[in-house]
Amino acid sequence: MTTTVVCGAQWGDEGKGKLVDILCSSAQLCCRAQGGNNAGHTIVANGNTYDFHILPSGLVNPSCVNLIGSGCVVHVPSFFKELEALAKHGLDYSDRIFVSDRAHVVFDLHQKVDGLEEVELGNALIGTTKKGIGPTYSTKMTRSGVRVCDLFDQEQLAGKIRRLADAYKKRFGDLLQYDVEEEIARYKDLSEKLKPFVIDQVPLLKSAKEQKSAILVEGANALMLDIDAGSYPFVTSSNTGLGGVLTGLSLGWRAIREVIGVVKAYTTRVGSGPFPTEQFNAEGEKLQSVGREFGVTTGRKRRCGWLDLVVVRYSHDNNDYTSLNLTKLDVLDDFDTLKVAVSYEYQGVELESFPANLDVLDKVDVKYQEFPGWKTPTTGAKTWNDLPANAQKYIQFIEEFVGVPVKYIGTGPGRESMIVR
Repeated sequence: MTTTVVCGAQWGDEGKGKLVDILCSSAQLCCRAQGGNNAGHTIVANGNTYDFHILPSGLVNPSCVNLIGSGCVVHVPSFFKELEALAKHGLDYSDRIFVSDRAHVVFDLHQKVDGLEEVELGNALIGTTKKGIGPTYSTKMTRSGVRVCDLFDQEQLAGKIRRLADAYKKRFGDLLQYDVEEEIARYKDLSEKLKPFVIDQVPLLKSAKEQKSAILVEGANALMLDIDAGSYPFVTSSNTGLGGVLTGLSLGWRAIREVIGVVKAYTTRVGSGPFPTEQFNAEGEKLQSVGREFGVTTGRKRRCGWLDLVVVRYSHDNNDYTSLNLTKLDVLDDFDTLKVAVSYEYQGVELESFPANLDVLDKVDVKYQEFPGWKTPTTGAKTWNDLPANAQKYIQFIEEFVGVPVKYIGTGPGRESMIVR
């Protein structure tokens, strides 16, 4: 067992990238299992700020090989644009980034359709990033999609793209402003440019396991955005939990040693959908401004609220975490009082878990437990003993309630601002 999995435990944007960056210092292989360039991680290292989207964060470590697995969807122009941005920071990615030949391809067509589908939904829109992720997973499931391995037969590729475009044209008519021949022509060059990065992931992962290499899996999005376990339909289009790791990479369950859930010290989400602990008040605005809660991929403001332990415990019930990483503790330094959601009630009855029915979720009464703030800076704290007593009590309550130890505590944006217990 040599594999560590890092998963988001809330609605995403928990700060997974920093932990992955730290753990990559001892990893030989860093993998993405699902999602596309709708995900976003920010890493501050060596005086530079790096924004990752489809690329695994392990590229910051010059000795780490990186894999975009078969469960991912890849917009090829964005893949190269991201590599170019890293190269400007002096990162050498030669022979260190690979794409599974079984991953599905996101075309500009999918991105245009993504926007049109959101318009169709009107006030019930999902709030997608319009990166084409949902339509690509849809064509994957209807078996009409294009995989990376299909890019290297230009005649067959052209036929597949035209069939996709024809089907969407029948649905959207003149609303679909898309030049199919232009995209086909563009992929003649893009396919050749991508070829050196494309591999069969099965032998790579098999070899890594046989050599007992340290493998790190970087989850994208988070459990509450999982297509099955999340707040459906306001979710992403892939399995973002441990299940997606097993299907999106050729690892097998016996390879997994640790599953770390990343939990922000409060709660945020982007896009639409119920959010029981969201705060439409000065406290919510303070969390937003102090926490600099803007999306890495979209720049959108994140919705903010108190820490919801109903969500975190439900997340643990799905992913079976071995430990937690509590992030952005320092954002709470200047609050007089902190609230933590400990249960939901519906029509006077306490719910056993996070409800599937969103009408129920919209109407729950959230029961909070209050904690005194610590009113002392924790930014850059290096050890457990550096934390104020009230901060320690806050963390200990999380551990006891969820039933999982908090092993990592983030106290600032830099990679050095992480307490390890």
